[in-house]
Order: sequence, then structure tokens, then C-alpha cells
Amino acid sequence: MTTIDTATITVELPDAFDPRWNRLPGIQVDDRRITIDPAEYFFRFESSTWLVADWELVKAQLLDVDETTESTVEQLALDFIENHGEPTSDAARVLATAYGVYSYLFREEHLAGLGLPQITVDHLRMLREAATLMALNKVELDGHISNVGPCWFFPAATSVVFDLDDATGGMLDEVYHGGWFNEHRRIESIKAHAALGGRLVHGCQSVPDQSGGVVAPYGASMANFRDDLAEFKAGWIEQVYAHRVTAAE
Repeated sequence: MTTIDTATITVELPDAFDPRWNRLPGIQVDDRRITIDPAEYFFRFESSTWLVADWELVKAQLLDVDETTESTVEQLALDFIENHGEPTSDAARVLATAYGVYSYLFREEHLAGLGLPQITVDHLRMLREAATLMALNKVELDGHISNVGPCWFFPAATSVVFDLDDATGGMLDEVYHGGWFNEHRRIESIKAHAALGGRLVHGCQSVPDQSGGVVAPYGASMANFRDDLAEFKAGWIEQVYAHRVTAAE
């Protein structure tokens, strides 16, 4: 029998999170401090270890490295993870690392030249917060999804927390998965996600499918990932939406 550590997770991040995260079970936000009760927060929590690399090291040694005809950006990221990645059971470290990654990927300087006028500074904050929490989700090398929290279902979670309509939640979901819809941002995303031990993958073909995303280790079975995801997602999406606040409330 395997015993999973379900001790309370507490982290203090550089910026305050929206207090409406408290609408979801098992998470308490108090300004910059986030407290998560894994037993209440996760739909599935089978692993309390993650693979991370030091974000400052990623910034110093990987972000400015260019791919070549002999070494693609994916190979650069994989080599970096093999050389610098380390397992941790400190979920607070995972969240702090993720916040660094997503503060970089969803930084305000991108807004002016992206041709996405509907994306605002406030939307970037939502993306940073939700993506940070998604870093606690986990996929094993065999493709089994071991950890699933409400932020796996990005549009559902953001609709609950930020009172977004479906169209806006879907738009943010596409920005999150799409790396800003261009190759430059995709390359940037691959390098940055080395700090979280893998690459960003998702199970959906389109926004309405709402099959979520996770930073998966290189080499993970995507066929098993797809099959596992298909079995559980519908019921858990309904549970997330159940916490949506109506106008009457």
C-alpha cells in the first residue's frame, strides 16, 4: 500500500492572488499566501513528488540559447532537465517555480505586438494564477494522470473564480495552450517549462472539449494520457461548475 503525503500545502508568492479562488474547495487565498488541502482540493492525488529545475538557472542558462540544425529546442530542454532537474516533495517549491515561469510567459510586454486586443493586463494575471496552480497536476511516464485539480479544466475553473463567460474562458484557454499562437512564443514556452520538468501538453482539439493541460515529462505516453483523460473528465468538470456563483448569489 502506498501512502501519499496529504499534508497542507502553504506558499507565499510575490503577488497577491484573487480572493475568489476561495470559491473552490480546499484552497484558501489570503493576499499572497495560498493554502491548499490536497484531500479537498484534488479530484485525484496519487503523487506528492514533482520534477523541477531552478528557475533562475533556466533564465541564466537556457532561455537565451538558440536551437541549431543538430539540436532542436525540445532537445535543449530535455538535456537541461536531465542535467538539472531534481525530484521534490515540496509542493510550495513547485508553485513558486511555476509562478516564476508563468510570470515570464504571460508578461505585459507581449500585449502591444500580439494582435490580440481582447487580451488585457487583467487577463494575463488570471492566466498566471491559474497556470501556477495547474503545475501541481501530474502525468506519469506511462501516461497515467496521477494528480488532477480543478484547474485542469481551465475554462470551468476560471469561470468560477473570475466570473468569466464561456467565450472569454475559452479564449484564455487557447492563449494558455497556444503559446500566443506563434512559433516564437512556443519556443519560449518549451524553454521556460523546463523549470517544471517537461513540456506543456493538452488533451483537447478545441476549446469546447475542455480536456485540460499539464506539464508532462518528455517521453510520457500520450496515448495512455488521452485514454485516461477521457474516462474522468466529464464528471469532474460538472463538479467544478457546481461552484459557479450566480447573479442571485
